[in-house]
Amino acid sequence: MKKPIETKRQREKEMVSQMIALSCKKRHGSKSGLCPECAALEDYARQRSDRCPFMETKTFCSNCRVHCYKPEMREKIREVMRFSGPRMIFRRPAAAIRHVIETNREKRRLEDQT
Repeated sequence: MKKPIETKRQREKEMVSQMIALSCKKRHGSKSGLCPECAALEDYARQRSDRCPFMETKTFCSNCRVHCYKPEMREKIREVMRFSGPRMIFRRPAAAIRHVIETNREKRRLEDQT
């Protein structure tokens, strides 16, 4: 049986991969698989998630106070999120709604701490 943190890490990696795949398909016209640029971004994002020391306490990277992405990769992942985020409600509605709820809950928690 997986530990809760491993389940959370896996869920986050799957969501990022799905968002990158959607973005790549719609923006770069990829029919099968990812283009080289998006494949590199996916590998990078998965590595960052695997090495995240804050996984137990954070919800999503956007809510984290420590940004471990290199600036150019951070901008690329932001573009993917901006594009794919609103479209995920049609692809994975439960996951998209959970993401919004968890993000809002985390923002409130961080505001209460300051």
